[in-house]
Amino acid sequence: MCGINGFNWRDEDLIKKMNTKITHRGPDGGGIFLDENISLGHRRLAIIDLSDKASQPMKSADGRFVITYNGELYNFKEIKKELLEFNFKSDSDTEVVLYSFIKWGEDALKKFNGIFSFAIWDKQKKELFLARDQSGVKPLYYWHNNRKFIFSSEVKAILEYENVRKDLNIDALNKYLRFLYCLGPETMWQGIMKLQPGHFAIVKDNNLKIESYYDLEEGTYLKESEADLRILIREQVERAVERQLISDRPVGLFLSGGLDSSIICAAMTKSAKGPIKTFSVGFETEIEKEKFNADFNLAKKTAEYFNTAHTPITITAKDVKDNFENCIIAMDEPVSNHIQVATYILAKEAKNQVAVVLGGDGGDETFGGYDRYYYNYFIERARMFFPLLMNKKIVQSIGGIFGKEELAKKLSSEHGLDRFWLFMAQKEDVISRFLNNDFNNAYSVRNAYTRYFEKSVKDNVNQMILTDLKTWLPDESLIRSDKLTMAHGLEERVPFLDKELVELAFRIPSKYKLNSRYQGKKCLKNAFADILPEFVLEERKRGFFSPAAKWLRTDLKPMVCEILSPGYSSKTAELFNWEVINDILNNHIDKKEYGLNTIWSLMTFQVWARNYL
Repeated sequence: MCGINGFNWRDEDLIKKMNTKITHRGPDGGGIFLDENISLGHRRLAIIDLSDKASQPMKSADGRFVITYNGELYNFKEIKKELLEFNFKSDSDTEVVLYSFIKWGEDALKKFNGIFSFAIWDKQKKELFLARDQSGVKPLYYWHNNRKFIFSSEVKAILEYENVRKDLNIDALNKYLRFLYCLGPETMWQGIMKLQPGHFAIVKDNNLKIESYYDLEEGTYLKESEADLRILIREQVERAVERQLISDRPVGLFLSGGLDSSIICAAMTKSAKGPIKTFSVGFETEIEKEKFNADFNLAKKTAEYFNTAHTPITITAKDVKDNFENCIIAMDEPVSNHIQVATYILAKEAKNQVAVVLGGDGGDETFGGYDRYYYNYFIERARMFFPLLMNKKIVQSIGGIFGKEELAKKLSSEHGLDRFWLFMAQKEDVISRFLNNDFNNAYSVRNAYTRYFEKSVKDNVNQMILTDLKTWLPDESLIRSDKLTMAHGLEERVPFLDKELVELAFRIPSKYKLNSRYQGKKCLKNAFADILPEFVLEERKRGFFSPAAKWLRTDLKPMVCEILSPGYSSKTAELFNWEVINDILNNHIDKKEYGLNTIWSLMTFQVWARNYL
């Protein structure tokens, strides 16, 4: 895994500055390529073929093509067998990507099973080709002003170009405050964009063309029995893990104690040579210690069960305070998640022992693990048997009587955007209070998600899953997993987003993903029931709890009070009603009203703005 940079003009000083800005992504070396109409940069984290032969940017044998590549192609050995006409100088997957493009052009992307973002320069055509993997595991940002085009794995490198303005994108801010991440293709900067997952771009004669090469859509659902599905899922997950263990450097596992990482641990035990190195994070707190360390303690039991070489790490409120700003800087774009500092510290510690880790990201999205999926499934089934639930006024009146207004809204909402909004968005009345009217635009946020609900579907739960796969997963979850690990030169791989596994999972009807108690991932759990410990199988899914809400009232109170003030950043002073924000903070501190999500999102944005605007 690496970092890539480039632009469509020659400037040695700028490309070197950009490389320096992302040195953390590639601590094992760097290189540049310069020509009349191109500058390409690369920072290397050597994983496969550690020799200098695999260094980048890499030229084709005839010198016509040059590639700068970030990622891992898990099926590169199979594809290499179809490229016998080429003489390979290395054993790297980079060279396979390069010659695949030379042979098949953009159609090569359909053959790739991996995580990647890359750019290839065609010297003869004077054409730059860029692509990003189908799930969006690897980031790729760009800026284009109709004359100049510049790209990078991280925005901080693009900002090295003096003509790129650091202007706030108000539409992106509105989306962030409601969903706690920046929905692609926009970023929080005006004019800086993300190349979307499953897309490629071509830059020629200063023109930019972007096209989709991969789109996961509802198709024919599998008709296999549950017993046959268990076999299919088991085989595909184990194959995905085995593929992603390929490395010339040590591989470990982020072990949370939940179902997904426990399954990966079981599969790694079957494929790995020697004890697996596992890592987990917990919290040092005197308040509700068991609650906040439930997953941490479960991870230790799971590690003992599978006899792994386990490293448990505990963090304090002081660790959060000391690392908060560095974590936000590492993220590039603001993502509000109160466990990301824990992940940042965990990655730093894991890097001391391994160069690669596997993680359980994507398991909930592909196999229906989140509560919003089974609530949605419950609502649809309930409305089939109780037609009164179709009447919004009746349901909301009953909900009001029993003090369940929010649940009543969800029960009576129509499937699609309305219900997605109720499950996912932050409370609109709170945002309208602290975000000044001149900058508040809820309509633009809803409109951005409309396209995911335009088509009629056979399976409403899978439609919600698909929406998450195209929005929340790449722009929240995967951004965190990439940026927080690569900040320390650590590569994270995600077996549950193996291309073949995702395609299999999406063809499984939701009735097989949810059990009679409306718990998710039924078919996944059943597929590994014979090799997982009972304490994992019996554990109900829960969110990853942290003491963040309590720390805001105690150890982190001075920090949050400083950050949530109009004087902290001149760039944000006019955006918000600071009296309202002060009330929200004080109400949380005094335990009058729970405000963790609102407070954390504003803290994150404030620190981001002071560093990046």
